[in-house]
Amino acid sequence: MQSHPAAHRKFSWYDFLPKSIFCCFLEKYTLKTFKADLWAGITVGIVALPLAMAFAIASGVAPEQGLFTAIVAGFLISLFGGSRVQIGGPTGAFVVIVYGIIQRQGYHGLVLATLMAALILILMGACRLGTLIKYIPYPLVTGFTTGIAVIIFSSQVKDLLGLHIDNLPADFLGKWQVMMAALPSWHPSTFCVGLGTLLGIIALRKYFPALPWGIFSIAGVTLVCWIFSVPVETVGDRFGEIPRVLPAPALPSFQLSVDLFRSLIPDAITIAFLAGIESLLSAVIADGMTGRRHKSNCELIAQGIGNLGSVFFGGIPATGAIARTATNIKTGAKTPVAGMIHSLVLFLLIFCFAPLVSQIPLTALAAVLVVIAWNMSEHDHFRHLLKAPLGDIAVLLSAFLLTVLVDITIAVEVGMILAAFVFMKRMSDMGNVAPLMKFVDESSGKDRQDPDAISNKCVPKDVEVYEVTGPFFFGVADSLKDILHGIEPPPKVFILRMRKVPVIDASGLHALEEFYEKCRRDKTVLVLSGVKGQPAKAMQKYGLDKLIGKENIHPHIDPALERALQIINLNI
Repeated sequence: MQSHPAAHRKFSWYDFLPKSIFCCFLEKYTLKTFKADLWAGITVGIVALPLAMAFAIASGVAPEQGLFTAIVAGFLISLFGGSRVQIGGPTGAFVVIVYGIIQRQGYHGLVLATLMAALILILMGACRLGTLIKYIPYPLVTGFTTGIAVIIFSSQVKDLLGLHIDNLPADFLGKWQVMMAALPSWHPSTFCVGLGTLLGIIALRKYFPALPWGIFSIAGVTLVCWIFSVPVETVGDRFGEIPRVLPAPALPSFQLSVDLFRSLIPDAITIAFLAGIESLLSAVIADGMTGRRHKSNCELIAQGIGNLGSVFFGGIPATGAIARTATNIKTGAKTPVAGMIHSLVLFLLIFCFAPLVSQIPLTALAAVLVVIAWNMSEHDHFRHLLKAPLGDIAVLLSAFLLTVLVDITIAVEVGMILAAFVFMKRMSDMGNVAPLMKFVDESSGKDRQDPDAISNKCVPKDVEVYEVTGPFFFGVADSLKDILHGIEPPPKVFILRMRKVPVIDASGLHALEEFYEKCRRDKTVLVLSGVKGQPAKAMQKYGLDKLIGKENIHPHIDPALERALQIINLNI
């Protein structure tokens, strides 16, 4: 009898068992399944060919480096990954960061940053941090994704129009300033080929959506340009002929220094951040399309291994590719074998047809990237988020503008910090400290909705009762500091009800400690009621139960009131 996958979940190794091993050895892998994987792998391999080249060129490296990435990283991600149908390779998410690193530090700087990012990804997976990726705010992801789309489009205008520009600036405004100045140098034939490719893609997507529009449009335009000898710049003209085989595994020689290492840490974190988000987002989408479940920690480790392999073979950063993964699913993929076949198909394509691939017009690849940029922009979601709360709009626009105008690394860092502040502000707004009269029905002595509520009539003289509602974080803690200043003369007993406090953090514990000290100086006895769950454990660990006194901490209000009467009668 075959064991159900859920039976393995009690073992720690299950979360790190690649889906390829599970599907091929722990499940029955049939000839029918292989045929489905074979067809899907061939289709995705053909689809990936122009995309891998286009992303490499947009990133500032040679087109074959994108192909090497798709072959090596794509194979390793499928082999070691936690998703059945994930396709790995170069994606648009990395274009901006890769281009920036190469402009500043050269390819050797990119290699070092990618190696660091790979180790970060492996460490994140090993520490089971894969589930934390889902807490990345949606406005932040949308903001820098739309910003990346704008930059990708901007970087393709030169090749799309055939502008004569020797050095295109890396910064967004400088790039457009130079391109506008070079508009008179546009090349009519290049523009017509690019426009024809763009219109062909639109027609294919509208009338023949099942066909892989990228390869069909590229193949058609390349054939037309070859037959009619259209004077356009090709991949071979700029980069030379595409090599037929993979390079020997090696790392470029460079002088490693502390300054170089330190300067690349933010870039490495950004690469790991983008790889983690993109791959797990792709895996989640794949789960929705297949009804399966991926293993996020295993997938992060696979992304790290894939990126290590990529740079050893002269590649660039890689991650899960959403569009190629969706194509893989739609063409019938069942297991990770399809992803490995996709890599082998790519290798065979360049081995057999490298001279033909070198004849692809650069303007045609630029048109493909323009379409990809439009798909990435998520313009509908972006506009819709502009109707969200102000904090979300601030995160969205900050991530977008910083990605476009400054740097994606800065955009990610500032966006995460801003999103954290927005979250903390909202959590603080959920909590408040209010006196008794603000939350009870005095006419009945009880809150009709709450049998544990009390009335002011039940509270002895010289006793104040306040209640904390919501998470006891820094905002509530700040409100607590000013309460006794408004009470003259100071009460003999101050009861602080915490029955509606689900969680307390270090700021809340520190505020309680300060509040106790303030009460002690005013000769007021602090009594807590309704302390239970996480707040009770946190206070015990922090030592507040000993400071305040266990006799002054009660689970319900009635014992707290009895304690208050006892204190008053004893004239404490």
